[in-house]
Amino acid sequence: MTHPQHTHFAGFDWAGDHHDVIIVDSAGVLVADFRFDHSAAGWQHWRDQIAAWPHLGVAIETSFGAVVEQLIDSGVTVYPVAPSSAKGYRQRKYPGGTKTDRHDAWALADALRTDGHAWRALSAKDPIIEELRMLCRDEIALIEERTALVNQARQAAREYYPVVLEAFEDWTLPSTWAFIESFPDTQALLKAGRRAWQKFFHTHKLHRAETVQRRIAVLEAAGQWRIAEPMVKAKRLYLLTKTRQLRALHIQLEEYRRRIEAVFASHPDSGMFGSLPGAGAKLAPRLLGEIGSDRALYADACSLQSVSGTAPVSYQTGKLHKVQMRRACNRHLRHTMHLFSDLSRAQCAWAKVYYDGLKSRGKTHAQALRSLGQRWLNIIFRMWQNHTRYDPELHTRNQLQHGSWVLQHRPS
Repeated sequence: MTHPQHTHFAGFDWAGDHHDVIIVDSAGVLVADFRFDHSAAGWQHWRDQIAAWPHLGVAIETSFGAVVEQLIDSGVTVYPVAPSSAKGYRQRKYPGGTKTDRHDAWALADALRTDGHAWRALSAKDPIIEELRMLCRDEIALIEERTALVNQARQAAREYYPVVLEAFEDWTLPSTWAFIESFPDTQALLKAGRRAWQKFFHTHKLHRAETVQRRIAVLEAAGQWRIAEPMVKAKRLYLLTKTRQLRALHIQLEEYRRRIEAVFASHPDSGMFGSLPGAGAKLAPRLLGEIGSDRALYADACSLQSVSGTAPVSYQTGKLHKVQMRRACNRHLRHTMHLFSDLSRAQCAWAKVYYDGLKSRGKTHAQALRSLGQRWLNIIFRMWQNHTRYDPELHTRNQLQHGSWVLQHRPS
């Protein structure tokens, strides 16, 4: 249902346990004002309340989640509103600074009534894309949890077992956790002796001779550390707890990876995103999940670049004019594009040359990657619209045809 077809407009201020609703007619007259609980009975009350207005549009300050699913299931047209926009609409309606859940809902209802003709309603979603997006975002959250656990484990080792920090650099590897479990403190380490250490390195395939010799030299000096016994007993238990948590999380991350790869492979656009140099098995699914498969979602490459955060923001008033980084964007997609742009330099000659050229002109690493991402999104958008894979030869021909400065720049 389009905006002109709506006869009534609702503002929906949602929360974890209850929701506030304001409904106005096309003239802005209040026709309903109620609150209901976030429960099965509450949602039935919502359906009973809106039954009188079959052509209802609903503005809400989110675009996904259980609340949005319930709204769509109730048959209304849902219009998501960005938090920054919702704040502006509230200040427009209540310039004195009044803020309550009810006032927020009323501001959204009025904004949908007056400005909603330019808004995009939520459309039917690709179930594969939805699952892939959530899986990838949850995987990132789990990786962040792993990083926190690693930092906690390293801090515990720093307090009572510093030698293991020097011997093992990468604490995301199961071999590091296994070493701590096998030799949980300096006393156990020295009692086991050199032969046990060598057997451990062999069992866990840590074969590089120079690395093994360095580690053995570090471990042999462990006796030089003098740590109080209460500290050792307390922090040993804490460190072993963290290694077990890391093991459990590692198993779940591997399960996530298998599921993401399976879902990604089942989508017809997987080959297109998988063809991007540097995307690999991790970033290609994230790009597909965030960009999606709805070709009508972005009018042009500039729209995609704005959502991705690579397009800068211009600010001009009077004689003042400045350009700054865009912060109102899809942060998940911006982070993914940052990682992809960085990795593409190793596998794509023009990307490396482009990045080096920007660095030579004084750009920071982040600025250069953002500009490279902006260029990549032009290519990705065209691939996406045409359902084609990345073709490096075609891109080179286009650069030659347009006389790109990248071809004139000598790589460092």
